[in-house]
Amino acid sequence: MAGDGGQRVAIIGAGLAGCLLAVLLGRRGVPVTVYERRPDPRVHGAERGRSINMAISARGLAALEEVGMREEALKLALPMHGRMVHPLGGEQNLQPYSADGVRAINSIGRADLNRSLLDTADDTPGVTLRFSQRVTGVDADAGTILFEGGGTERADVVLAADGAYSAVRRSLDLDVGTDFLEHGYKELTMPPKDGDFALDPDALHIWPRGGSMMIALPNLDRSFTCTLFWPKEDFGALDTPEKVTAFFRREYPDAVDLMPDLTGDFARNPVGSLVTVRAWPWTRRGDGAVVALLGDAAHAIVPFFGQGANCAFEDCIEIDRCLTETGGDWARALSRYQERRKANTDAIADLSLDNFIEMRDRVASPVYRAKQAATHSLERRLAGRYVSRYELVSFTTMPYAEIPARIRRQNLILGGAVAGGAALLGLAARALSRR
Repeated sequence: MAGDGGQRVAIIGAGLAGCLLAVLLGRRGVPVTVYERRPDPRVHGAERGRSINMAISARGLAALEEVGMREEALKLALPMHGRMVHPLGGEQNLQPYSADGVRAINSIGRADLNRSLLDTADDTPGVTLRFSQRVTGVDADAGTILFEGGGTERADVVLAADGAYSAVRRSLDLDVGTDFLEHGYKELTMPPKDGDFALDPDALHIWPRGGSMMIALPNLDRSFTCTLFWPKEDFGALDTPEKVTAFFRREYPDAVDLMPDLTGDFARNPVGSLVTVRAWPWTRRGDGAVVALLGDAAHAIVPFFGQGANCAFEDCIEIDRCLTETGGDWARALSRYQERRKANTDAIADLSLDNFIEMRDRVASPVYRAKQAATHSLERRLAGRYVSRYELVSFTTMPYAEIPARIRRQNLILGGAVAGGAALLGLAARALSRR
């Protein structure tokens, strides 16, 4: 796995970020070996019950475009132009994601995208994939990767994309803050009904219930993947099929009859944890190797803005960019990468936590709906000058860390316009046009 200057480059983890980074490195002529603890999911199938169906949006698509995979990914995806909210005791309502109603986030199966990325990595010269290789850590001073069972292999550069519970991060004893929500998640399946989607496939469906919620994302096979986000003790309280059915009939009356294997799914599928990881630093330079974290290993976030994979893909693009800027100097490139990305990943972590409250609670409020209608009206009137937080996150590649300040500036200008009347509104429009 010798790279530039004979350096041995390794990626730990063949998930979404690990595969994309391998392709980027292979295409710049850096041979790389990817180590994955799982058997090849293209042969043995994906792990079931613990992978939240994902949404891919502008940032992820821009990254995939860099390796020619944008259109391939979109073929695996279904566009969702808004949230379909299912309030308890009320009429469901569609809340478009964009002011023009045209922009969409894309529902895609994590396993489907991972298989596609694995195929691309396999076809990229210089990339070697090694499965069923459980890495337990890295010795940066010795320049060795440590494997379960006691084996070791040499490496000069180690890029750890091994997830929120990263073995590499743990072995380096890097500072890390972990914040677990009291909520967990469990996946259920809503199969096709009479050969078609049981719900509108053009939306992400939400059943907001204040302290909890259920969501549903469409799949290409016309099923929906439903995910429960509940306080963990609530899962354990439903310990019989009868309790499960009664609870769903009370809380999700318009969905319960669309899930014929509800009680079976509920019993079989595990409860996953929701964690925010804030590691720092992301790099360690030893006598024998330089090591860096990326994706969830560095900055796992909760899934409520649909940005986990999109954010990790941006890490990959930044590493590639920094290598170009530093002439392939790995130590300088990885130091530059972490400095550029840290503020952005902290920002999207905070935005994602806030969006959980919005999804489980605010979206059902008439006040929230009125506010969203007003926001979209402003966006249409001041096109390109006033942009909602959701659109800046999902439909642009503006650095996450710049979004809160952009929103504050917009609101301050508009607040002044409202206070000063119509004349000041014209000045506000001109001020926004300079943003």
